[in-house]
Amino acid sequence: MRPYRNGEEHEMELSGRVALVTGGGRGIGRATALALGQAGADVAVAARTEAEVAAVAEELRGAGRRSLAIVCDVTRYDACVAMVEQTLTELGRLDILVANAGGGEERAKVADSDPERWAGTVALNLSGAYNCARAALPALTAADNGKIIMMGSGMGHVPLPGNSAYSAAKAGVWMLTRCLAQEVWEQGIDVNEIIPGPVLTPLTEAIFKLNEPPPFAPSERVKPPEEVAELVVWLATRPPGGPTGQSFSLARRPL
Repeated sequence: MRPYRNGEEHEMELSGRVALVTGGGRGIGRATALALGQAGADVAVAARTEAEVAAVAEELRGAGRRSLAIVCDVTRYDACVAMVEQTLTELGRLDILVANAGGGEERAKVADSDPERWAGTVALNLSGAYNCARAALPALTAADNGKIIMMGSGMGHVPLPGNSAYSAAKAGVWMLTRCLAQEVWEQGIDVNEIIPGPVLTPLTEAIFKLNEPPPFAPSERVKPPEEVAELVVWLATRPPGGPTGQSFSLARRPL
């Protein structure tokens, strides 16, 4: 198995650029923020838990990057607008949006599901991605070679009974990615989706074991979040005219 390179391949390639990472306090979001910083970007780190984003921003500043911590509930469009405005005020521009905030799975069959929890899962995963992208579009249009990277899921491509809320929301993220890519390519903005596959995070450590298959997919390998961050950095460093409207999967099963 190839060892994770920790962003060394793209070191300082994003110098002078600014990234905004939602859900950035832990797991994939934290690893992504740190990897983008290692690649030279200044990074705004956003999530709902102040202590977590503050710790990540402090780690980035300790590595020599400009960074700020933003408390934001992505289900509120006005909060996303304020998040982008704070990024522009304090970091001067916005080149890369990583719409990573998500979760809140309603694990129940439709007949047994709670309507409020179902709607809340869709609001966090799908409306949250829309709110972030919509709020960031003016700044990304003003940037040179803007990037939007949506964090999708294999569950948005293959149905899983008992997870209709999350699956439907992530399916919506995939279609949002494709539609938005066709709307903004003339503004020089690339929009792509990442499917992480099974990842060891604070939310999954009770059921996953690193480098072993998860219970539901024997062909898969549970990976560290840094491997997902590596793909984010690769997409963020693509030159103009690179891929857009595509889904990049780290899964090891057909989707």
